[in-house]
Amino acid sequence: MLHRRIYQFLLIYALGLAGLLAIKYAVGLSDYVIPGATALWRTAGEVIGRYSGDVLDTLGVAVVGQVVSVLLALTIGILGRRTTWFGSFIKVAAYNVQAYPIVAIAPIIFILLGDGFLSRLLIAAMICYFPLLLAVVGIMSEPVPAVEHFYRQTGRMRWQLEVKIRAFENLSKLTTVIAGSATLAMAGTIVAEFIAAGAGIGYSIRIALYQSDLAKILVALFMIGITLSVYQGLLEWLGQVVKRVWAR
Repeated sequence: MLHRRIYQFLLIYALGLAGLLAIKYAVGLSDYVIPGATALWRTAGEVIGRYSGDVLDTLGVAVVGQVVSVLLALTIGILGRRTTWFGSFIKVAAYNVQAYPIVAIAPIIFILLGDGFLSRLLIAAMICYFPLLLAVVGIMSEPVPAVEHFYRQTGRMRWQLEVKIRAFENLSKLTTVIAGSATLAMAGTIVAEFIAAGAGIGYSIRIALYQSDLAKILVALFMIGITLSVYQGLLEWLGQVVKRVWAR
């Protein structure tokens, strides 16, 4: 599973890079506009160590942001699973938070919290949270009549048991959504770093953009992609382990 993620990314990256180089040589662009293979290799050797630290810094923030968004989505999904006034109010309030684009909210966050860890964490969690919320609310709001009917008839149904039944019956969906949300968490962190932060791979991309250095940007994209592929592969493996353990 992990190796599949990695070679799929390498294939996509290689195709994209080959297309970029094809445009370069077909149009006759200079290395200043699109770097050649030699220039790209040389730049990679110069910045790979620094960018490795930057991307791990970004990944750390993304992981914490994803955990926060998962916990928040589970809480809102559990509270809003019933078709009562309170359940509807919780869901509407949670949806309305996402009505504002993050690029409009991000400057306010940076003004209030500065450009440190908390700002990056909050933006990553906000971007990652909404797709998780939709999945969790959908799962927790959908009864499993074949199982729940027995416990209701015997008077043993409690909200904790109801949540466990619905989570178990939709465990594959949950693990898939959580693994997929890693991409959004990483993207949210990079967006935060690019806008105003002073650390992480997003900040390095912003510096490379100001320098008009496409080679550094391509190396940064490679580092982001390979790191995210490994992280998603590990999440998928962990999801399989959880399903096997819970099934017992």
